[in-house]
Amino acid sequence: MLQQSPHPIRPQAVLLLKIATAMLLLLYLLNCLTPLRIHYDMLRYYAIRDCLEFGCAPDSVAAQDYLPYGYTYLLLVLSKLGILKSFSIVLINCLYLFGGLYMVRKMFGEKLSPFLFYVIVLLNWTVIKYVAHPLSEIQYLFFSIASLYFFFRYTRDRRVLFLLPSILFAGLAFLTRTIGIALVPAILLGLAWEHREQLKTVIVKNRILLILLLILIAGIAVFSKQLGLNHYTGVMSTQMKAGPGFGTILLFHFKEWAELLLNIPFKRLESFLPGRGGSWIFILFGMAFFSLFLYLLLSKKSIPPVIKIYMVAYSLILFSWPFIDPRFWVPVVPLIIAVLMQASFSLKKPYAYAMLLLFTGYILSGIPAVGYMTYTSLNRKVEARTQASGVYRNEYEIHYYGKPLSDTARKIDSFVLHVLQKYD
Repeated sequence: MLQQSPHPIRPQAVLLLKIATAMLLLLYLLNCLTPLRIHYDMLRYYAIRDCLEFGCAPDSVAAQDYLPYGYTYLLLVLSKLGILKSFSIVLINCLYLFGGLYMVRKMFGEKLSPFLFYVIVLLNWTVIKYVAHPLSEIQYLFFSIASLYFFFRYTRDRRVLFLLPSILFAGLAFLTRTIGIALVPAILLGLAWEHREQLKTVIVKNRILLILLLILIAGIAVFSKQLGLNHYTGVMSTQMKAGPGFGTILLFHFKEWAELLLNIPFKRLESFLPGRGGSWIFILFGMAFFSLFLYLLLSKKSIPPVIKIYMVAYSLILFSWPFIDPRFWVPVVPLIIAVLMQASFSLKKPYAYAMLLLFTGYILSGIPAVGYMTYTSLNRKVEARTQASGVYRNEYEIHYYGKPLSDTARKIDSFVLHVLQKYD
């Protein structure tokens, strides 16, 4: 039997949350009007797409790029349809996100206050930012959550038919981002957990499905080079030797958690914080947030086991990953929020006021974030100056106005200008 949400909300507040959700959905859709938002990795995807469609030298950077092709194939399909424009990309990202939120809501059922959940996720600055970018995070979010959702349906309805889309979406997630490998233990161990009493019988009864899973794992191992696994493991081992040590990497990822859940990038507050102490403040907040998340994830029996296993696997991989960027957590932000919303507290307890203060700060940070993103989406001059901290300002201004508006222009990247001229 499903448990009720630990945060019952009054009808008047529910109405306000519904209105807020509707307004946020409209603002997200309004961002479909954004110019094409240039990002370093986005340029790599477009270069690979050009390589696939028009061909390129075998020794070219695009031909040797290790990025999985899952997202590039979406760009290729949109190109073939003649709609590879920013509007189409952001619209698809919005549909991916809204679909992912719906499936998380269905998995948590009555344990989640739906419109409060929608508002919290839609006001997260990382989600706001990357929905408007031609990057793979939101596609991976949808595919991975869809895989978990269909597995959840399998455990609830006991229909083997639901395992097929779960495995299919897991494969699509892996082809989109290599960290989709975290879905493999989630599905396999999830199956073992669900049928722990009848495991031997299940193996005999569903041997075909198990054989298919083994073939999938074997295929991943055989084609690991083509899928980019060799690169990722190589980068990790190289960075561990030449870059910062594991302890430093761990602290940096805790800082990412603080950026996610304080809902503000560290660089926005860096000048107001006391030197290196400011970084430690974020790290300590991140440690506290992650500890609370881990406690709730492992202790709440109401959370589906497949989500528990997936989040543990995902976290283990990312906390070992030697690159620092809160963007990598975007695909699991809805799951993180849903888990944290399982916490129950009474305002009679002193720490509850601190939680209420943090929540208020989160909301107050998210409102200007979505407002500013929409403002820059509708104002080309500001967007050119602010996108990627102004790195591509000259290319944007040549695309918009025929020349740079800045008198400091020194270099124009021909490929960036080509992408803007052709796809914006």
